[in-house]
Amino acid sequence: MDSLQQKRLQLSRAVSRFKRVSSDITDALLIASQHPQHRLQRLRCPVRPPALIHPVGPGVGWEMEEAEVESWLERSTSRPEHLSFSPSFQRCAYSTWIRENIHKKECCFFEKDVRADVCKCGYSKTDHVGDAIKPEDFTGDSWDRHRHIREVPTDAFGDISFGCLGQKTRKYARVSTDTSPEILYRLLTDQWNLSPPNLLISVTGGAKNFYLKARLKNMFRRGLIKVAQTTGAWIITGGTHTGVMKHVGQAVRDYALSSSMQGQIVAIGVATWGIIHNREDLVDPEGCFPAHYWMDEKGQGRLSCLDNNHTHFLLVDDGTQGRYGVEIELRSRLEKYISGKRLGNRESDVNIPVVCVVLDGGPGTLNTIYNAMLNGTPCVILESSGRIADVIAQVAGLPVRRVTIALIHQLMKKFFGQEYERFPDRSIIEWTKKIQDIIRMSHLLTVLRVSEDHHGDVDVAILHALLKASRSLGIDCWKRQLELAIAWNRVDIAETEIFTEESQWKSNDLHWAMFSSLVGNKPEFVSLLLENGVNLRDFLQEEETLCELYRKLPGGFFLRKIAKRVHSSCRSRRPAIGVRAQALSGEMIRMNHVSDEVRHLMGSFTQPIYPRSTPANQYSMSIEDSSMSLSKSQAGSHDALRDEKPEAPRDVGRDLFLWAVVQNNKEVAEIAWEQCRDCMSAALAASKILKKMAEEGSDADEGEEMKDLAKHYEKHAIGVFSECHNNDGERAQKLLVRASPFWGRTTCLRLALEADDKSFVAQSGVQALLTQIWCGELSVDNPVWRVLICMVFFPLIYSGFLVFRRDEVIQRETEKNEELKTVEKVTGSTLRTNDPTGRAKRLKPLGSWSRLVCLYGSPQVKFYWSIVSYFAFLLLFAVVLMVDFQVMPSPLEVLLYVWLISLVCEEVRQLFHDPDGFGFHKKARMYIKDMWNILDVLSIVLFIIGLAFRLTAVLFYAGKIILCIDFVVFCLRLMAIFTISRTLGPKIIIVRRMMMDMFFFMFLLSIWVVAYGVAKQGILIHNDSRLDWILRGAVYEPYLIIFGEFSTNIDYAAFDMDSCTMNGTDPLKPKCPVLNENQRPAFPEWLTIIMLCVYLLFANILLLNLLIAIFNFTFEEVQENTDRIWKFQRYELIKEYHSRPAAPPPFIIFSHLYLFIRSVVLCRPPVVCKEFRNELLETEEEELLSWEALMKDRYLLSTRQEQSQSVERRILDTSQKVNTIMERLEREEEVTSGAVIKQMARLEEQVAQSARALQLIIDSLKSRGFAVKEAQSLPSAAPDESPNTYVSLSEKEDGFHVNARQFHYPGSKITRFPVPEEKVPWEVSFSSYIPTYYTSEDAGEHVDGSESEAVDTYRNPGGRTGVRGRGALSRLGPNLTTDVFLTRWRDSERSMLEYLAVWDEHQGILSLPGGPVQSADRLPETLMSTMGKKLYEKISEKVPEGIKVFEGYVDDCRNTDNAWVETTVLNIHLDRASQVTIDTNNTVVHSHGSLQWQEVSGRTRIDSNQRDFLRLVAELHNRKF
Repeated sequence: MDSLQQKRLQLSRAVSRFKRVSSDITDALLIASQHPQHRLQRLRCPVRPPALIHPVGPGVGWEMEEAEVESWLERSTSRPEHLSFSPSFQRCAYSTWIRENIHKKECCFFEKDVRADVCKCGYSKTDHVGDAIKPEDFTGDSWDRHRHIREVPTDAFGDISFGCLGQKTRKYARVSTDTSPEILYRLLTDQWNLSPPNLLISVTGGAKNFYLKARLKNMFRRGLIKVAQTTGAWIITGGTHTGVMKHVGQAVRDYALSSSMQGQIVAIGVATWGIIHNREDLVDPEGCFPAHYWMDEKGQGRLSCLDNNHTHFLLVDDGTQGRYGVEIELRSRLEKYISGKRLGNRESDVNIPVVCVVLDGGPGTLNTIYNAMLNGTPCVILESSGRIADVIAQVAGLPVRRVTIALIHQLMKKFFGQEYERFPDRSIIEWTKKIQDIIRMSHLLTVLRVSEDHHGDVDVAILHALLKASRSLGIDCWKRQLELAIAWNRVDIAETEIFTEESQWKSNDLHWAMFSSLVGNKPEFVSLLLENGVNLRDFLQEEETLCELYRKLPGGFFLRKIAKRVHSSCRSRRPAIGVRAQALSGEMIRMNHVSDEVRHLMGSFTQPIYPRSTPANQYSMSIEDSSMSLSKSQAGSHDALRDEKPEAPRDVGRDLFLWAVVQNNKEVAEIAWEQCRDCMSAALAASKILKKMAEEGSDADEGEEMKDLAKHYEKHAIGVFSECHNNDGERAQKLLVRASPFWGRTTCLRLALEADDKSFVAQSGVQALLTQIWCGELSVDNPVWRVLICMVFFPLIYSGFLVFRRDEVIQRETEKNEELKTVEKVTGSTLRTNDPTGRAKRLKPLGSWSRLVCLYGSPQVKFYWSIVSYFAFLLLFAVVLMVDFQVMPSPLEVLLYVWLISLVCEEVRQLFHDPDGFGFHKKARMYIKDMWNILDVLSIVLFIIGLAFRLTAVLFYAGKIILCIDFVVFCLRLMAIFTISRTLGPKIIIVRRMMMDMFFFMFLLSIWVVAYGVAKQGILIHNDSRLDWILRGAVYEPYLIIFGEFSTNIDYAAFDMDSCTMNGTDPLKPKCPVLNENQRPAFPEWLTIIMLCVYLLFANILLLNLLIAIFNFTFEEVQENTDRIWKFQRYELIKEYHSRPAAPPPFIIFSHLYLFIRSVVLCRPPVVCKEFRNELLETEEEELLSWEALMKDRYLLSTRQEQSQSVERRILDTSQKVNTIMERLEREEEVTSGAVIKQMARLEEQVAQSARALQLIIDSLKSRGFAVKEAQSLPSAAPDESPNTYVSLSEKEDGFHVNARQFHYPGSKITRFPVPEEKVPWEVSFSSYIPTYYTSEDAGEHVDGSESEAVDTYRNPGGRTGVRGRGALSRLGPNLTTDVFLTRWRDSERSMLEYLAVWDEHQGILSLPGGPVQSADRLPETLMSTMGKKLYEKISEKVPEGIKVFEGYVDDCRNTDNAWVETTVLNIHLDRASQVTIDTNNTVVHSHGSLQWQEVSGRTRIDSNQRDFLRLVAELHNRKF
């Protein structure tokens, strides 16, 4: 039975862990789904918790042990949200966890209080359990809170509903005051699914009668929500619907109503269970899902209602009712525990920061502030919020010695009003001391003053307070500050507080911040880090960093594709291995996988952008750490490269840009694009990659975002190219056709074509390049008629009738030289000597043969000859079909066949011609996609079929028919010649679109045609068996009716018996309709006429007008883009004729024969043309890229100027200025009104004083003696609060001890009597001073005689401490100690002064070697155990040589009124070559870190007192501290 219960307990505990790891199990199953044969081996029990994957009985063999599963699951950091459980299972698991871990407290002993039927715990008799009710004659112990309150499982948890419209349910739980904060944190994160916070905001202050001014209230709410939203913070309050908690709740409500962003603000209310009104609605041992809570503010009395706007509630129970403040201790422990958790992830060195925000408040709030600051928690005080907050705000800027008891009395009376009268003097003294300690810790105190323009935002004040507090943490404070700012995503704070003008940053110091910003998708920080010293080349120098970035990619399309590629490569490289090896080992992703996938997205014509990994060059990651899910389909492995390619050069800007683009991250990609060297190629490559990802992806919304981003980068490419073209057209054209070594050695033009970037190709600069290629070596300014004339009369080219491009270049160079000569004559300079190219000297005019070759080699001329040739072919074809089509082929027909063979050869050449390296498959797909190529193939196939039929005697005529039809196809192919025309080319595009519209229209029309035709045929004709006449009557005749040809048999008037046959025996006549006995048609004439009218109404009027409307819409839609589409398609025609042989068909067959012999027989490589792809020299490449970068900067500058001058931007700026002016006017109005109120108060006070003075004069005149006595007593003050005494002492003293006046005496539960600053000196009277007497029993021996009698003979020279006696010190009076500074120079150049320090493991800081001594001339004996006896003796010999740096009283926390510490600080400097130095170094080496040499620097973490001594040592050796 016990074992069964134990198993049930294990099961219930495993449920909660199963919720955390179930998503990882699901991911494993998805991975296993790709290996069905191993699915059961990898994980046999996908729905059981890991703790149950043990053998539980015979015949059940789980292959994976619990430890293996857990170790595997712990490596997975992702928890996808797609996995869901049934509500009943979730509630069962949640309830089980709550009952096991969360408890409440209840009273187990009822004892009547002064009220009837009410226990001393505050609950009524009916609220107690049965065994708590004792008999009336029971004479046992009296009720005790510690003994009669016990813990039992909680009975109040679940969801809470406040009944508000549109409001979600909240989470709540009743917890015991003794609950571990670790359990509460697990409840919040694991059970309530809250993400760990980046910041914890503890809001405290006034609860009852709390009022905030409207402006301060709005500012507080807006700032609190902004800081919580931007940083991902948790807000912790008291949770009730009163005071500051109510304001926090309303701020959360306003955000929920107005915000369109996802997520919610987490506001956790930690309230006392015993003071909650209507708490019985929350009680249910099985949990409430939900509990309906009624907020009854009117009937709550002394109790409080929960706030309906908080998101989570922890209701703290101590077993009593009606006691406020029960939750304070548990809340403090929870906040301290959360502050000890790591920020963001386990790798972070920074804990979750905590800040306390204070509004209003009373003495309890002061204690909260004081304890928080002692724990190192920064506090933000809102001035003008009331009471204690205003008291602290008033004195925050004053020196400590000016914060007197009298001043606190005055401020308490001013801000607390009537409540001040109930405060005892002892409390005022204690609060004065605490306020002094608070303002002394200025690095933890921030006062938000509403009247100051520079500090008017609550969110900025909160974050500023945290950063200010972090500066006191030591050497790496800047790193903590930057990590906090990145976690909060507050770049404004980083700019103003961290990256100041005084700070100097090294790139290596900020690499971790750059990585965190990139992974965390914080583009503003990425930009800020680049501006402040991060060098991308240094950051991505190691490819492991880039691989790690890909490991951190968010789950998406690219990561899934990479995962499939890795699985495919791993499966092809090795056979399947064991279960545990597959499940527990991470599969490796290398950068060549990324390269292969990017090459797939860009196109196979590109080369890999990353080199193949070798064993010495691997940078990998585990897929199991990636947040992704694999689809069931498996992608095949990528084919190996056909030949070895040179290693692609690195461009870190490109690497980062590509990383951002593949995850569709626009902001980071924008920043990285500005860092790219080849920015135009990068933009076009991004357009291609994004469009390919959108095409292959399954998410429609994500695909639209990718297409929008692709358009954005196409716009960038257009902008940069436009700047380049406007500056230098020749260089811009070089950029288009140069092979980019950073993007797979492809060109910008090729990328734009592959990405279908029509707008880019339509740019005037691109079209100018295409026109130049189209004209070849001919000038683009030659009229077409001159070219046509020279094609026939070629000798004209030698007369200057036709201009060549070489002639234009020479003419421009000549004109330039003439201008230079003119400048030289005027200025006397030698400008031509600075021209290193000498281009004009190298260029020579074209020769006779070269001019002829350039003429007939021009694509333009080839095109014109092809048109002439094609017209001749059609003429020959028509003549053969109509005139000379004999049984035996005539010479003209044979010539036609030869001509066709040349056309076929040309088509084959086009199919296999692949200068871009697409590969045959892609080239074939591109060939088939072209409509003109389809017509070519169709015409050739029809011709071959017709020729085959024509050569057969039986099918001779059928062959001629096919050839005639083929002639129609050849004629349609003739339209392709108009594509080059700027006027007719776009019209052909419109015709193609209209043909598609026509197809869909014909589908609609066919429905009406068939419907009417079949009905008409069935009514008129009876059982016609001739298929041709059936189709004629059912389809053809209805179709002709649309065009006005009506059949004669649909009415009686036009019927003619001679036009039809009765039985359908005449194949040339239709069958007659059914006749009656009068030999007249028997069909109802009215029906056929009505059917015809309806048919004409829909077919002629409706559908034809619809077709006209469709054509009109298509024309208007396409008209705007036809020019752009035509320019885009123009490229293929130009490229076709550029690669085409010069001879037209049929003479082109000789060129084909030459190409065949050259490439196949002689195996010579193809001729490389540089018009479409040009490899530049390295120097020319660098020069061109530098110029492109300059043009990019100009483009970005002009873009920013346009944005700043846009109407939307001006409206936004104007709105911001108006808001700023309004805020300043409101602020000045408040300041002015406040100043007027203060002046009126002073005036009233002066009037009252004048009245009293006048009354005093009148009374003195009546009775002089009494009046004098009264006058003397009036201005007198209590001797304890005399300000004159303090002022005189403050002028003499520099300061008083602080550590010796801490409230809590160290190592004990003793509390010191509060001693404010002004009451420290013994000379100042302090009549209410009653210090606690304390002497530790473990302090050692003391002075001879009775200690209590000798106490008064010793008085602390530093003043009062609040404790009498010996305390924790060993003797009354001075306790002598000695601290030794052993110093040395690190090297012979004296570059650094070092001192010997002792590492204190308990406190985690360094300290000086030292300890108590009997005489200041001897070393402490405690050093003997630290240094060793031998070294101790050698150093003791050097004591006389030492220099006393300091000797006197030390502010030690153990000091009392009668015992104190006096220290002698001795500096012994060691010579580097001495034996003592060698022995000391050996001791340090063998001390295992307990002894360390440290630099004498202000950055050393050391005790504050010893830091002052260290500064003196630095000054002694002339070192900067």
